[in-house]
Amino acid sequence: MQNKGLIKFFAILFALVSIYQLSFTFVANGVKSEAKAFAGDNPDKELKYLDSIGKEKVLNLGFTDFTYNEVKNKQLNKGLDLEGGINVILQISIKDVLKGLANNSKNPVFNKSLADASANLEGNKTYLNKFFEAFEANSKGSVKLASPDIFANRSLQGEGGVDFQMSDAQVQKVIKRKVDESVESAFKVLRERIDKFGVTQPNIQKLGETGRILVELPGAKDVDRIKKLLGGKAQLEFWETYKMEEIGNFLVAANEALKKTEVSKVETKTVAKDSLNALLTDTKDSADVKKGNNPLFDKIVGQGGGPVLGYFATKDTAAINGYLKRPEIRVLLAADQHYAKFVWSKPTTIKDQKAKDLATAKDLEVVELYALKGNRDNNPAMSGGVVTDAKDTFDQMGKPAVSMQMNSQGAKVWEELTGRAFAQKSYIAIVLDDIVYSAPGVTSGPIAGGRSEITGSFDVAETKDLANVLNAGKLPASADIIQSTVVGPSLGQAAIDAGTISSVLGFLLVCVWMVFYYGKAGWYANLALLLNLLFLFGIMASFGFVLTLPGIAGIVLTLGTAVDANIIIYERAKEELREGKSLSEAVAASYGWHGAMRSIIDANVTHVLTGAILFIFGTGPIKGFALTLLIGIVTSLFTSIFIARIFIDRNIAGKADLTFSTNITKNWFTNFHFDFIKVKKFTYIFSSIVTVVSLVSIFFVNGLDEGVDFVGGRTFQVKFEKAVDATAVSDELSAAFGTPVEAKILGDDDQLKITTKYKIKEDGVAIDEEVNQKLYAALQKYFPNTTYDKFINSYNGKTVGVLQASKVGASISEDIKTNSYWAVLGAMAVIFLYLMISFRKWQYSLGAIAAVAHDVVFVLGIYSLCYKFMPFHMEMDQHFIAAILTVIGYSMNDTVIVFDRVREFIIGNRKGSFEDIVNASINTTLSRTLNTSLMMIIVLLTMFIFGGESIRGFIFAMLIGIIVGTYSSLFIATPVLVDTISNDEKHTIEDKHNKA
Repeated sequence: MQNKGLIKFFAILFALVSIYQLSFTFVANGVKSEAKAFAGDNPDKELKYLDSIGKEKVLNLGFTDFTYNEVKNKQLNKGLDLEGGINVILQISIKDVLKGLANNSKNPVFNKSLADASANLEGNKTYLNKFFEAFEANSKGSVKLASPDIFANRSLQGEGGVDFQMSDAQVQKVIKRKVDESVESAFKVLRERIDKFGVTQPNIQKLGETGRILVELPGAKDVDRIKKLLGGKAQLEFWETYKMEEIGNFLVAANEALKKTEVSKVETKTVAKDSLNALLTDTKDSADVKKGNNPLFDKIVGQGGGPVLGYFATKDTAAINGYLKRPEIRVLLAADQHYAKFVWSKPTTIKDQKAKDLATAKDLEVVELYALKGNRDNNPAMSGGVVTDAKDTFDQMGKPAVSMQMNSQGAKVWEELTGRAFAQKSYIAIVLDDIVYSAPGVTSGPIAGGRSEITGSFDVAETKDLANVLNAGKLPASADIIQSTVVGPSLGQAAIDAGTISSVLGFLLVCVWMVFYYGKAGWYANLALLLNLLFLFGIMASFGFVLTLPGIAGIVLTLGTAVDANIIIYERAKEELREGKSLSEAVAASYGWHGAMRSIIDANVTHVLTGAILFIFGTGPIKGFALTLLIGIVTSLFTSIFIARIFIDRNIAGKADLTFSTNITKNWFTNFHFDFIKVKKFTYIFSSIVTVVSLVSIFFVNGLDEGVDFVGGRTFQVKFEKAVDATAVSDELSAAFGTPVEAKILGDDDQLKITTKYKIKEDGVAIDEEVNQKLYAALQKYFPNTTYDKFINSYNGKTVGVLQASKVGASISEDIKTNSYWAVLGAMAVIFLYLMISFRKWQYSLGAIAAVAHDVVFVLGIYSLCYKFMPFHMEMDQHFIAAILTVIGYSMNDTVIVFDRVREFIIGNRKGSFEDIVNASINTTLSRTLNTSLMMIIVLLTMFIFGGESIRGFIFAMLIGIIVGTYSSLFIATPVLVDTISNDEKHTIEDKHNKA
């Protein structure tokens, strides 16, 4: 081998760099262990400890040293499934952006196009493109995007804007640029909010041109708080309010009107004794009040007054909103109240006023109802854009509050607004994202200087977050959480433990087999494998890549594939030795292009192609799986081809006692001559039956268990205090949600995976919190000693409640499904083209693709037939698609090795018929095929048994795929090749070889 010294130099250099990079991870983990030991189970205490030593030196390398903060930033990043934390994908509302750019145009074509774009959105189609298509269809040339009442308005005119003369195509370019600017603005606002939140190593990135933003917050534990921080638009407004006595008559009239349409309640209810009740005593139908026949007033649970119309239970807000939005109810408003806007306060807790003894009364979560003085354009009296600074502080009573400073223009308007409120003895509501935070009166005259304060039922964390979002600025449009994953730290540690066990065990099993089968050469392969793992982790640490649980699975798979190149080389060397060559000649030939190198390159290129497609189309942990797989292919090729060769050459130069087998295995497969082509009729019949049964099951009988990745929904992994009946829990949750809820045992009988599609098409933080509240309320009897916060949120040492939660919105699930189809089809198409170029005959490509298609249908059929009764989950999700693509790669790997041998024998002088040549090709590569497949099966079985419940279905798909892929490479790919090669070409090949 030439340039051996250079290779040694680079190998040593890479090893030193890898050790250097990984040293930061070892030191950081050591410091974290010390912090956990110091803090016990107190996460706040642990965080304070780590913050306190952030600038202390914790690593001294002699020539330089590093603080803990520097070490922490250089360590190998762990994904949320290993670290715990929150991952969300936010969708910036392009619809809102377009409305803003058009100044909330009332143009009917414009608004219909917005609605049509929402209704007809397809997978992988952006909202903006669908809007342009809908506008063209609706306008039919009668209305232009550059119309004055659409985009040629004052705010968009000027340089780089829209003028009346522009065509629709020209306007589209401007709007696309403006939308990109809005998304970039949203990205900056969110990044500033997150930076101020104080999470360690946050990750925020834009996802292409979709208007989506990915946010990963490792270690974050307060689910509801994080979602409010990210999803809040921070639209601060100041509104004048109606007083109770001004709006009370409308509420009385509304209640009377609702009596005629709402079904009377059977049970008697007591109306809260507030000012509304006083108004009711003057009505004629006071008997109905006592009977509880008051749709509106029966829901009042606390006394109102001033700007507060009453207190209502949080769960009743949807019903009240429905009442107050009805056209027949709104017409009851007085003429000067026609534009009244009804909004709620943030939730608070009061004692149940209906209880006989208030001292022992239960706490109720309630919200206050306000009526704001609206107008035709629905604009507030003053916008929050005038706020220049916000700080969390404490009010005169020592309660948490937020102080704000306004600019000069805002200060002037604020003085006028407070002066009017003082004169009229009225109130000013401070509203953030349509939620009233406070509605103070003005008792000391107009307020000059532009300083004000938001008070209310806050805790310190809430005032910090509120000041944070106000300082970061408002989002240019609403940001809806369309996908989220929450992983508790205890679940992350369990995943690390499972991954470590499976990795170590898989490594040992591979090493043992290599030594057993190849003897001394196996030891050299194992040394190369160990160095390969060092390089792999070193590269990931150096470039800041993230390690995930599927990524660990990718590393374990790398253990199997890393020795594949060695197996190909060793098997070739054994063939050369049998032909009478010396050891050095056999090694040189096996490492040559016409030896093993061509097969290795072809096999790994197909593998790289499927891995690259998986990386492009995958998201989150799946991208991590693809990344580790790709890095592993590169590092394994380097170590297998160059590092192992150094050890082999050294042996040849010394004792020259190297063998590529042991006494037990030296004659395995040497005289194996099975006629694979002869049995093709039987394999065709068997495979056809399996294919037909699979397709019938998929399309007509069982279908596939599509996970939330494909259909949208929410899943919760809930750990109970003791074993539960999954069917009973499912029935209870279905009744609580009013829609079917699936509950399946996940691993042990005290752990369930709960799936619901409740309101999955509705976005917003309030919806997410509503689902969490419903889940807790329905399961509360199983958790008598657990509060809502402890049930939902994560914390160190958590053993019961929600350990993991995820949400996939309807829009992104359609994209995931579309991406999955294209990924599988794209992988097959790319491989077909590569093989056609490499082998220069389409018959090779067809045989390979026939085998791959067979494997995919087979795996899908197994999942369709078995998902209903298997003890682990067999869902169609992103993990499953990753498994399918991996199966495609490995199936190609086996097939390409056989095809390379066919090509070699055709070029050479192998005698016999074309079928004999193909049979010989299969038999002479059988040892390599079975060895590699066995390695894969060993590591996959290890992952299946020890890798953890969450990836068991993912591993099972690959396990079945590898077994079927080995079968199809031998019994499908080559027979198809034989059957599609023309008779003339076969005769030409046979004549050439037999004459020779």
